Amino acid sequence: MRPEILNSVFAESQTLDGVGPKLAKPLEKLGLTRIKDVAYHLPERFVTRRAITDLDEGTEGEQVIVALTAIEHRASYNPGRGPYRVMAQDEVGNICALTYFGRASYSAKKLFPVGEKRWVAGRLDRYGDMLQIVHPDHVEEDSAAHLARLNEPVYALSEGLTQPKLGSLTAQALGRLPELPEWIQPSQFEQAGWPAWRDAMHLAHKDLHEKARDRLAYDELLANSLALLMVKAEGRRRKGQALSGDGSLRARLKLPFEMTGAQKRSVQEIDGDLQQESPMLRLLQGDVGAGKTVVALEAMLIANEAGKQAALLAPTEILARQHFETIRSMAAPTGVEVALLTGRAKGREREGILMGLLDGSIDILIGTHAIFQDSVNYKDLGLVVIDEQHRFGVAQRLSLAGKGRRAPHTLAMTATPIPRSLTLAQYGEMDVSRLDELPPGRQAIETLVVSQDRCADVIAGVGRHLATGQQAYWVCPMVREANGNWQTGDIAAAEARYAELKEHFGDDVVMVHGQLKPEVKDANMERFASGGAKLLVATTVIEVGVDVPSSTLMVIEQAERFGLAQLHQLRGRVGRGSEKSRCLLLRGGELSETAQKRLALMRETQDGFRIAEEDLELRGGGELLGTRQSGDAAFRIADLDQVQKYLPIAHADARMLIEHDGGLTSDRGEAARVLLYLFERDWGVQLLRGG
Repeated sequence: MRPEILNSVFAESQTLDGVGPKLAKPLEKLGLTRIKDVAYHLPERFVTRRAITDLDEGTEGEQVIVALTAIEHRASYNPGRGPYRVMAQDEVGNICALTYFGRASYSAKKLFPVGEKRWVAGRLDRYGDMLQIVHPDHVEEDSAAHLARLNEPVYALSEGLTQPKLGSLTAQALGRLPELPEWIQPSQFEQAGWPAWRDAMHLAHKDLHEKARDRLAYDELLANSLALLMVKAEGRRRKGQALSGDGSLRARLKLPFEMTGAQKRSVQEIDGDLQQESPMLRLLQGDVGAGKTVVALEAMLIANEAGKQAALLAPTEILARQHFETIRSMAAPTGVEVALLTGRAKGREREGILMGLLDGSIDILIGTHAIFQDSVNYKDLGLVVIDEQHRFGVAQRLSLAGKGRRAPHTLAMTATPIPRSLTLAQYGEMDVSRLDELPPGRQAIETLVVSQDRCADVIAGVGRHLATGQQAYWVCPMVREANGNWQTGDIAAAEARYAELKEHFGDDVVMVHGQLKPEVKDANMERFASGGAKLLVATTVIEVGVDVPSSTLMVIEQAERFGLAQLHQLRGRVGRGSEKSRCLLLRGGELSETAQKRLALMRETQDGFRIAEEDLELRGGGELLGTRQSGDAAFRIADLDQVQKYLPIAHADARMLIEHDGGLTSDRGEAARVLLYLFERDWGVQLLRGG
């Protein structure tokens, strides 16, 4: 139940004056469905204007506010196409043209009656010898109203919404905000000199008030840290089951390589967690090719040795099938039964798997979301492994606990190296193991940057590569050029390149992208993986999970349009065997400074953790802050600098509240509950005893 104090904040935005079904749609596109959403929709920037009385005081390109009196209306000789000008003069007689185009000219006639004074806000420019303001931002009759335009917020909009309208709605929303109890540590509050919450909300909409914005960012980081730490604390309180393996199954593994020190260390950390009754909640973070799958298999075999079942959850069917083939092959000498369950399993096949899970004959189950449907039950589930953890929300993961007799242990994995400065924000409730070594024998991937103009030469080079019996990938971006305009359309881009390459190489070419039917996609992927096709044309669906050791060439078209982390993941699809591998980054003609730095770094290093740190600097947070975890609210307020500056403080403050308050029962703890609801970390609140 939401705290009563926040009822007005969570009221629908349609309760604001002037919001009906028509305006509700563009608000919904921006995620502004409630009063609090509108209030937290902070300005992107501010337009600062100068009030002048004499147009000669202004400079070209300056934002001004000036009192003007209309003296003449001049329509174009070509109505509907040419400009409509209102000739006006300032208080000393200087002339300025107020210029309108298109439909806006109709409103100009009403806005500027000849002989009447209006306050005009806009950008002062010059057309020939004449001063002009094109499409004034504001026209006011009230001589005092212009004062509100001197420092005006500019909000992100969607079609059907205007700045004045959103500004009006924001003012209403701010007027509905209640006074809230303070949840910030008093010493931190006083040291930072921050305003109270309600004051901070108002100040953040008036100007670039640094202290107000910092305070609101801190609130968000504190709410996030509290919720994640509650998950961790609740996990320790829940009754799990200690899993002690005798090593009998792991001794039968015959790996074709020696495990790295990082892999052995991670297995030891996991083994130590599994031996505790408190359910493990650990993140295995590894670079491309660092060997996460082997570590996951070792963990699942420990569960099997203890007489329990294990399940591995993958976000896509391609990745689930890849894991199934790899793990079944590696685990074959152990004799454990490995099964695959996806949404496409039907009839007798599905029934057989469900029966095997119930009677315990299936030791390891691998699949997509299907493995945790209501109809899927396990005899005794002891360990859950979640691959590509960032695709699943915390709340989703919590729901998995119901599949075991007791809460199962959880091992989450991510193949995306995450900067240390953001690991706490994303995985603050987890213990972290890092695979920071690559298996021995892995050769460095030669990375070359080639101009798109040499595409014909690259195609010829691909032909020579395929003639040696080796395989290759060709990845297309999510945009393409059509009639001189950039348009979205990853399917068309992939298909156009596929058609061209098929003319060169015939049936040796197959294609995979997200819009293909699952059975077609799987068939094409299987044909490539088995060697029946030599060249795979794809979009970024192959970014993770695709492992074809005989594919030793990667071509990434228009590489400057990909982020560093994505380029690194794509490059990681090659270099997985003993043969020398190459990655060709095809670039466009004109590159931004950022794009040049990205491509230079890709040539320079294959260290995913260094690339992640550099990517963070170049992109300013990008996806890592914007799409934190599917199903969880993203950081709406905190930017990268604020995360790096305030997250450690917020996390320490949250830890003190959780560990020293034992359930947020103090006055500040009760205020923190309000904060959790405010930022919709409700799943954290639900974990509180009696919450």
